[in-house]
Amino acid sequence: MIREHRVPVDGRTLAVLEAGDESGHAVIALHGTPGSGLLWRGLVEDAEARGMRLLSYDRPGYGGSDPHPGRTVADAVGDIAAIADALGVDRFAVEGGSGGGPHTLACAALLPERVVAAASLAGVAPYPAEGLDWLDGMGQDNLDEFAATVAGRDTLESYLREQADAMLSTEPDAIADSLRSLLSPPDAAVLTGEFAEYLAEATRRAIGERLEGWIDDDFVFMNPWGFELEAIRIPVQLWHGAQDRFVPIAHGEWLAERIPGVEAHLSEEDGHLTIQLARIGEVHAWLLEHF
Repeated sequence: MIREHRVPVDGRTLAVLEAGDESGHAVIALHGTPGSGLLWRGLVEDAEARGMRLLSYDRPGYGGSDPHPGRTVADAVGDIAAIADALGVDRFAVEGGSGGGPHTLACAALLPERVVAAASLAGVAPYPAEGLDWLDGMGQDNLDEFAATVAGRDTLESYLREQADAMLSTEPDAIADSLRSLLSPPDAAVLTGEFAEYLAEATRRAIGERLEGWIDDDFVFMNPWGFELEAIRIPVQLWHGAQDRFVPIAHGEWLAERIPGVEAHLSEEDGHLTIQLARIGEVHAWLLEHF
């Protein structure tokens, strides 16, 4: 059973979702790009089986959360702390996949007194990153998207409007076709059935009303993040798959070399989606060990 909350933060409102045991250890899940706080059934079931309290929210500009113009990766920390305060959570763990990865690392760096551990799955590296060809290995859709980001907000908004219209008009069983340039074989294999239906619903929630969240996310990743990875002092687990065409594994390797004390899992067989689906039980078990 999913519980919904509206949390005020600095004149804005965030849409928050909750599942699991209200008395259990809290884990805050941070969604990808574009994305929303809608919780995948498999994530909820694993949390419930472990007695966890699972929280998520729509990042500013997505779904039911008001935009936060000019936000940085680091700004997510204030939002997450406000959510925890509003729901009576003192200490918690954080997990984030894809576009949620940088925001997870921000919590690890900037909120060590409250975050017990953090897990980043298939997360992107900062841009630019010394020694990393940031775009190398991405599928054509992502290459086009980030080229539009570099060109400026008007170009990016026009590009994402076309992408959003196509995504919102696509039936769940055809989602894989619309993402063909980004899907490696293992990812294409899981983007069917119930998970495809979930992804379609999460996308409708994310960008069905507006594009600010997606637009701002793209600039957030390519602008300074607002913290240094070297500042991280809490336990961090990092997962990345070699079959990832959304965020190539070179990003995970780069991050693994720079996050102090990181426990890195670089998988030859996983892609972008499979690392976030198949590994969630291992991630939850590891996070709970740190309370």
